[in-house]
Amino acid sequence: MAKTSATKTLTSILSVATIGAALSLGAGTALAQEKDKSVTEDQILRALAPEKKPLTRGLSVGPQQAVDPTAAAAEGKFVQKIRGRSSRSLSVTEREEIATIVKDKPKIDLEINFDYNSADISAKSLPSVQALGRALTNNDLKGSTFVVAGHTDAAGGEGYNQDLSERRADAIKRYLVDKYGINGTDLVTVGYGKSKLKDPSQPMAEANRRVQVVNMENKATASSAR
Repeated sequence: MAKTSATKTLTSILSVATIGAALSLGAGTALAQEKDKSVTEDQILRALAPEKKPLTRGLSVGPQQAVDPTAAAAEGKFVQKIRGRSSRSLSVTEREEIATIVKDKPKIDLEINFDYNSADISAKSLPSVQALGRALTNNDLKGSTFVVAGHTDAAGGEGYNQDLSERRADAIKRYLVDKYGINGTDLVTVGYGKSKLKDPSQPMAEANRRVQVVNMENKATASSAR
């Protein structure tokens, strides 16, 4: 009887230990997933790929969005105007024009975070920046013009945050040029300070300290314009 009782007790202890280990492992996995917010090269490629128009060959496949040739030409001219410019040289009007144009362009918010009050890329964001570098040198995107837009949280004055956001955009550009050999003129950097918070309900949140990347034109358009 005593032997049976001891066996049951041992079995109960082992069961509790097994459940505890499983719970601990599950919590550890969830925590790791929560901390790992990096994106993959494939995710970036899909997000930034220009929309492919169907080859209708005269067949109707539904309503097609009309393209205004005049507007498209003006946009192309503007893109060529800002290519190769420094973020500090852009006027407020030009920054807002960029913001208007990118609304309808392929884009991805990589949430590339920075250390507080700094333009230094945080260690946990390096995988995302490296994935970005690989994506932009992929044949599907190589040669396009990209906007790299820097943003800050709401701490500090407007002038300070504008400068900080420009430095953050420039930091990403410098990394991509130095580490991946991307043509600097293909990367248009712009800063928006704290004027375009990702999470206005939490103006001091880390998510607001980010860089957004936008594909301004496909490489076929870029090649013909040069």
